[in-house]
Amino acid sequence: MISFEIPEFITNELQMVKMVAEQVMRQYARYYDEHEHERPVEYIQIMWPVIREQYRQRFEKQKNGDRPKREGPDYRVLRLIMIIEMLSWGDAGLYLSTPDPALGGAAVEAVGTPEQKERFLRRFTEGEPKWGAMAMTEPGAGSDTSAIRTTAVLDPETNEWILNGEKIFCTNGSLALEESDGFVVVWATVDPSAGRAGMKPFVVEAGTPGVTIAKKEHKMGIRASDTAAIVFNNARIPYDNILGSPEVQQRDGSTKGFKGAMRTFDASRPAVAASAMGIARAALEFTRDKLAEEGIVVDYTKPKHALTAVERDLLEMEARHRAAWLLTLRAAAVMAYGRSNRLEASMCKARAGETVTWITQKAVELLGPLGYSREWLVEKWMRDAKINDIYEGTKQINTLIVARSILGYTRHELK
Repeated sequence: MISFEIPEFITNELQMVKMVAEQVMRQYARYYDEHEHERPVEYIQIMWPVIREQYRQRFEKQKNGDRPKREGPDYRVLRLIMIIEMLSWGDAGLYLSTPDPALGGAAVEAVGTPEQKERFLRRFTEGEPKWGAMAMTEPGAGSDTSAIRTTAVLDPETNEWILNGEKIFCTNGSLALEESDGFVVVWATVDPSAGRAGMKPFVVEAGTPGVTIAKKEHKMGIRASDTAAIVFNNARIPYDNILGSPEVQQRDGSTKGFKGAMRTFDASRPAVAASAMGIARAALEFTRDKLAEEGIVVDYTKPKHALTAVERDLLEMEARHRAAWLLTLRAAAVMAYGRSNRLEASMCKARAGETVTWITQKAVELLGPLGYSREWLVEKWMRDAKINDIYEGTKQINTLIVARSILGYTRHELK
């Protein structure tokens, strides 16, 4: 039997998260949307003690050797997915501003050594709020990661890596490097001629000379979120800040560096899908409530052809939302059982991005001029939604991954 029950400890925590989403995030959503690049102090002050305590407990358990054998799924994965959905229901831009290792931490978790996890993640157990980030996209390298041109050259005299290049659209890049004792995981090539095999992740810590925040992006949506361009000009980092082996493998797709990047995406794509589902649910619920105030309530006992056009649209919004959410939970469940979720992660990411874009546009359409105005948050949700169709792999890229996985084709055979 398949159980769809949520464990009680997750349900209880979600009630607290919902209070933050309703009373803090919704309250400040419009303000920080209109004051881009202003640090969301109220939200950070609430979230940082929670994040800090979670990491403190984690390291305390490791110190005490408290690692019992786990039977069944790892419910921490489901917990994370559901919290992200709820926080994004509150405000996706503020959720992305949560002080946390984020994607940088996911990369460290995926391919870092125990010593590196200790060194880079323990800092989140104490002190002031701090952030992690990941920098992969470049002006000439988006979905095609083999086009990355940021270089990492080993200086044998000092045993340091020297990084040169530029990264763009780095979420929390400025918060991680300029406003906290954080770090950014930078993907660079140690051998440009080796393609993906030469691509390696490096941890660049705040305060590293030669690292500059060149620009903070002005965006259509998720405007409360910090998105930065970073320039590396002979930035020197310790040899041990490389995640994984520096060895360049053959061009057969077996490189640990590239596989590490993909494992990071396999973990992060369900999280992005969950964020999309939070935005979609916010728009769906608001639209349904406003239409109900006008006497438009779907009668689920009627056949579809007997419903009005607006009622049919509401049904379609609900159906698409539920389908994408179930795909997201499926991807999280596969990961929770410790199995590869590459296919499921790309499926849920592609569908969630498409779904939230459609649902929020439909919400604006159904609510008319007021939906389009800034009096309500609906138009903001439509702007926030679109990024979910783009970052962490576009819909087109994830669709390609799904097709290759199902059909058994390589990237050279199906483009």
